[in-house]
Order: sequence, then structure tokens, then C-alpha cells
Amino acid sequence: MLLGRPWGRCDPGRCSLLVIVAILIDTVGLVLLLVGILASLDYWDFLVYTGALFLAFSLLFWIIWHTLNIELSPEKLDL
Repeated sequence: MLLGRPWGRCDPGRCSLLVIVAILIDTVGLVLLLVGILASLDYWDFLVYTGALFLAFSLLFWIIWHTLNIELSPEKLDL
């Protein structure tokens, strides 16, 4: 049990579309970065920089997803 939940369950939260987009952008960025590093191409620098930008851009989606999944009770908000 992890934090009171069974191990086999994975709950992406309320904004599962943001998680999917973030994972896709991470995957594309990682593939571009690795191809740019490992393949002997003339335009390797473009692939490395583009992959790094994709990975940095995906952080935006991860931050939005974490922010939108914060749950506070009305008592803690003093409403």
C-alpha cells in the first residue's frame, strides 16, 4: 500500500489529457535527443536542440497537471 491505496492502481487524476500530452512530448523529445546524439547525421545539432526544447516544453504540461490536481477542502480555504 502506498499512501493508503493498493499498489496495482494508477490514477492520473482529473486532467488525464495533460498527462498524455506531457508523456507524448517527453517521448518525442527524448527520441530526437537520442537520435541527435547517437546517429552520425549532418544535422545532429538541430535534433539535439529540438529534443531539448521539447523536453523543456513538456515541463509546462507537467506543472499545469500538478497544479490542477491539488485538492484542498473548503475548511482549509476558510470559505
